[in-house]
Amino acid sequence: MTLDPDACYRALVAHDARFDGAFFVGVKTTGVYCRPVCRARTPRRDRCEFFPRAALAERAGFRACFRCRPERAPGHASVDAVSRLVATALRKIDEGALNDGSVEDLASSLGTSARHLRRAMQDELGLGPLELGLSKRVALARELLFGTTLPIAEIAFASGFASVRRFNDAYRAHQRMTPSEVRRPGASGVSAGDELRVVLDARAPFDASLAFSFLRARAVEGAEAFSGDTYLRATLMNGHTGIVAVTPAKGRDAIVVEVSSSLAPSLMTIAARVRRVFDSDADPTLIGAHLARDPLLEKRVRARPAQRVMGAFDPFEWAVRAVLGQQVSVRAALTIAGRLVAKLGVPVKGPTREGAPAWAWPDAPRLADASEEAIGSIGLTRSRARTVRELARAVADGKVTLDRTADPVATREALLALPGIGPWTAEYIEMRALGWPDAFPSGDLGLRKALGGVSTAECEARAERWRPWRAYAAAHLWSGLSEETG
Repeated sequence: MTLDPDACYRALVAHDARFDGAFFVGVKTTGVYCRPVCRARTPRRDRCEFFPRAALAERAGFRACFRCRPERAPGHASVDAVSRLVATALRKIDEGALNDGSVEDLASSLGTSARHLRRAMQDELGLGPLELGLSKRVALARELLFGTTLPIAEIAFASGFASVRRFNDAYRAHQRMTPSEVRRPGASGVSAGDELRVVLDARAPFDASLAFSFLRARAVEGAEAFSGDTYLRATLMNGHTGIVAVTPAKGRDAIVVEVSSSLAPSLMTIAARVRRVFDSDADPTLIGAHLARDPLLEKRVRARPAQRVMGAFDPFEWAVRAVLGQQVSVRAALTIAGRLVAKLGVPVKGPTREGAPAWAWPDAPRLADASEEAIGSIGLTRSRARTVRELARAVADGKVTLDRTADPVATREALLALPGIGPWTAEYIEMRALGWPDAFPSGDLGLRKALGGVSTAECEARAERWRPWRAYAAAHLWSGLSEETG
């Protein structure tokens, strides 16, 4: 990625939040690198060096600013990457694919060779996969060093390092100081019942009220809840259960995430998934400018400039919810989903908090092992129960891949091959579970109504001008309806 240094400097002088995460500035006189929104005194132009990624600034010898905290900057959306291979690799690395696995394992999962993956990432990002993965682990560790009182050894493992020695070496190499040197004076260890806390900044503009309203309106009883402004979610990760709590940060475009200590080994994955739930890395200004060229959407974009496409923490969960939502209202689908959680969910064990949900959504193997009768007893027809079970089997067996690294075209074809899954369901899964920005469920009654009662074919044709962000157009259209169907 090539940066225009003069344009970057103008954004730096203006502290323009729209460029937060788009580049970082290294200050030659201090050896520190910052975000463009940093409120420290703006350095002179000749003292600035600009980098598209934090890891490149670290490679050049700069250490992260203590004031603006570069590790909190919003990331790059998938559409920012030129090649699909690199975009998919980035998503996997974000979720910790290199914490326990090798570059060879990562490349194999992407259907390519380790050599080709290294070359592709180096050509596009200026970084190899190992260097990028290490930088992300160090960034998470910085957040935990500042935001928690966890012992350094626990921070090392929660950040994805296999040993404290490797953690110390990596941190010193990237930040020019040891973890002990940046630890707040007087910090002490935490008990097993305490939570881990991280702050995730979103690319501006970010409308927290809009995002949390979406979650509140779709919370599944038993698995999700709200306590005041805080969204609570029971979570099953790698055999461990716990609570993930998300609260809007006050006075800034960010969210605060608190995670049960029982889920500490999965913290990196959880942080990445929460980002994707809130679509934190999308660029609403860029997307909105494209959509607003259509007079139909221009007023909607102006009314909701921070519109996001809310995603799935658990892609399989949202795939099942899409099936449960076929031809029924959002409220009816939520009722059925709550019954499913009560009957087949996984009880949360270990540390929890007041008002937290008690059941984690059942994973694919658990639903695949359930009988059609058990699934149907929650109020589903026999054919709908069969669809849920066949979907679970396909995911459990690896015939259908439901995560944001999956190819949307191949996934759509695999979904359509299952009984009871048609175009609307497949496209909705692409949109919510896979986070595909160009997904568009053209058969949706709400979308067709918003376009004046057109047919599915007419809806599809009308949406062509909105590529490659048709999912965001759908979100804008749904937001204008009195009762959302999205």
